[in-house]
Amino acid sequence: MNLPGIILITGTDTGVGKTMTTAAFAAVLHGTGRSVAVYKPCQSGAADGDSDAAEIVRLAGPVTAATGVVLQEPLAPVAAAAVDGTPLPGVAAHAGRVRELAASHDHVLVEGAGGLLVELDSAGCTLADLGSLLAAAFVLVARPALGTLNHTALTLEALAARDLQVLGVVLGSWPGNPELVHRSNRQVLGTLPAPFLGALPEQASELSPAAFRAEAAAWLNGLPA
Repeated sequence: MNLPGIILITGTDTGVGKTMTTAAFAAVLHGTGRSVAVYKPCQSGAADGDSDAAEIVRLAGPVTAATGVVLQEPLAPVAAAAVDGTPLPGVAAHAGRVRELAASHDHVLVEGAGGLLVELDSAGCTLADLGSLLAAAFVLVARPALGTLNHTALTLEALAARDLQVLGVVLGSWPGNPELVHRSNRQVLGTLPAPFLGALPEQASELSPAAFRAEAAAWLNGLPA
């Protein structure tokens, strides 16, 4: 499978399925014998038990997982850090950690917080800035519901304006009984210049780890061979 060593996974919004998509990528790559690390620059919501890295390891299998900073409240990183009184690492520090992981793994998957331009540090730097520092490729996770075409187009435009590589678009939560709007949006997303990489079922997190790993490659059937 011909994929870059460092892949940043961002979304059109929060709650679109970034963690499940990251887990699916990790499962597919690990299943082909690649060594995989997952890095989460900012994990918020720890007070509610949120841990994206732990969920990815549970579903994808024995991959390395690391988190830059853990914040208690389910808020954007800067706001959550302010409540906690916790200093945020700068984007350059995250880039250094990703490079360390890349030196000992075939692939590093970096899951962002919210959308592309959510600030990750007190200097106002975002996942887009992290991608520029790493010269990394992006996967964009979108939702299938009404409004997704505009959100997807805006995010792709922001990536293009920064001359950042896009591997493709994934629908992070495909309904079991899709309505006309879902099917129509999926059809349109499949015509974008960015490749359509696949769709994950909306109940993917409820599958057993074995089933998740077995089915992940079929969900991401648009990945390059």
